Amino acid sequence: MTPKHCLKCIYLSQGYQCCSAPKTKPYWLISQQFHWRASDTFTFMAEGEKEKQRKQGGFKTMPFILANEVCDRFATTGFNANMITYLTQQMHMPLVEASNTLTNFGGTASLTPIIGALIADSFAGRFWTIAAGSIFYQLGMISLTLSVVIPSLHPSQCISHETCQKASGWQLFILYASLLFTAIGSGGIRPCVVPFGADQFGLNGTQPTAQKGWNFFNLYFFSMGLAVLLALTVVVYVQDNVGWGWGFGIPTIAMFFSVIAFIVGYPLYVKMKPGGSPLTRLTQVVVAAFKKKNVVPPDDWNVLYQDKELDADISVGGRLHHTNQLEFFDRAAIVTEGDMLPSGYPNPWRLSTVHRVEELKSIIRMLPIWAVGILLITSLSHNYTFAIQQAHIMDRHMSRHFQIPAATLSIFTVLGMLISLAIYDRFFVPLASRFTKRPSGITYFQRMGIGLCIAMLSNVSAALVERRRRNAMNLHGVSISVFWLVPQYAIHGLAETFMSVGHMEFCYDQSPESMRSTATALFWLAASIGNYLGTALVTIVHNYTKNSGDWLQDDLNKAKLDNYYWLVTALQVLNLGYYILCAKYYTMKPLEVLEDDKDMKGSKIVGTKQEVELGSAKNGGNLV
Repeated sequence: MTPKHCLKCIYLSQGYQCCSAPKTKPYWLISQQFHWRASDTFTFMAEGEKEKQRKQGGFKTMPFILANEVCDRFATTGFNANMITYLTQQMHMPLVEASNTLTNFGGTASLTPIIGALIADSFAGRFWTIAAGSIFYQLGMISLTLSVVIPSLHPSQCISHETCQKASGWQLFILYASLLFTAIGSGGIRPCVVPFGADQFGLNGTQPTAQKGWNFFNLYFFSMGLAVLLALTVVVYVQDNVGWGWGFGIPTIAMFFSVIAFIVGYPLYVKMKPGGSPLTRLTQVVVAAFKKKNVVPPDDWNVLYQDKELDADISVGGRLHHTNQLEFFDRAAIVTEGDMLPSGYPNPWRLSTVHRVEELKSIIRMLPIWAVGILLITSLSHNYTFAIQQAHIMDRHMSRHFQIPAATLSIFTVLGMLISLAIYDRFFVPLASRFTKRPSGITYFQRMGIGLCIAMLSNVSAALVERRRRNAMNLHGVSISVFWLVPQYAIHGLAETFMSVGHMEFCYDQSPESMRSTATALFWLAASIGNYLGTALVTIVHNYTKNSGDWLQDDLNKAKLDNYYWLVTALQVLNLGYYILCAKYYTMKPLEVLEDDKDMKGSKIVGTKQEVELGSAKNGGNLV
């Protein structure tokens, strides 16, 4: 079906010349991604607008954007890295209760980004969502710092092990309220920073190569790694050796300056217009399809309803084209009597465009592979709980008078990620590109698969080291060096380089452009469910084994923590098999891109960034 608002154009050697101009602004005139011309005299974009765009975006915005996220990650790590110690030694919680408190908080902090993403994509925009989230996070940090400084807001010190006073209901309320505020703040920051940063480079999925995109994602994770590294060294040392007041106060001060820096950069940012509630659009497609469940589908899918003008704000980088999957939802784009309003526009609860139907299909197709990240978070969550408790009863001396703080061991995860990211970006990608002819080296499917394999080795190392530690203590009364834990942390960091970055790339690239914040929130939602699943797994194992040699009791010398690590490794093997199956049958989203090229006559379907890299015009197909 031909859209009712279009230009009749003829192709010239210099571009497009319009034979007739409609009263309503056409799709490609609304889009500011393309600059059409005829005989070098006709331009669709005002010079003032072009000059404004030249002054906005690019690398000059990165210090402001990444400063906010770096301080957020610095503060989050400064709080969480040693929080298990704070809860057990200062709030006097039992180990299992403290572990579950942290995983539940981590789950909530990773769940709120879904709400923040919907707010950003629907009406607020990414800038204001990040700003509001930063303020909420700041309030939570101030509250938690005050709860440490003011004596009445935390239990008194233990006189002896038997007379430790537990935290009162009021004290726990302040603790949980502070954590809740930081979780709400994360909901505004986490889903928006990546797509907001990508907006500054025009990474809308239509670039002829993906090189910028890969560099941006690597830069993002590398910056986060530096922030975590600083927190694990400076903040954890202050918490263990100076006091919890300054230990929480330093991240609070850093977050304050990050909010200021982010707001100061306002004039430099490219700020994409929200495309309306994506949740509403998806619901409209589902409702329209069910209303027409008895309608006979057409033999020719080209007759399905399309309207470039209607989709202009949500398809700036190109429209999604029809795919032969989930065909039930295609019924939403079948035109029937009563679908059109008196104004000439469709009733969105009865008729949707092909682009909107394919938005829903894209999200549904992503879910099986997205779910792979859930168990990865579950399997590695123990590095921030049980492994730290192991470190407390191991030999932590680096010299006669200095012991490495237990929580600082996470530094080796960060170092592993930073070093491997640098090697990956500077050496591996150029080398792999010689063989694959891809600027990105390998696909994000291959990157995730490698990460899943590496992650299993981390748990294998954890199980072997824990058995060695327990036997050395129980049989010989010897505390082995805490540096035996380094391999599992370092391997974890290497796995993050492949799996986490690849997972983020997948969510960003395969999502519809109007749902980029929502899709990025899916990355954090996987972390949320993974943390909750970690809580459930710990609880189930604890309850199931407590009458037959408790695997997870407070005294780790009597526990069987290595059995828990082997259980998690077995789950990871199943997760890898599931991922390989999903990746093999995954279909890439097909995307129409209008290129400003004098040798290109019209629009063409280019598929995805990875297909563009190979010069392919395949409509779908897996790239594993």
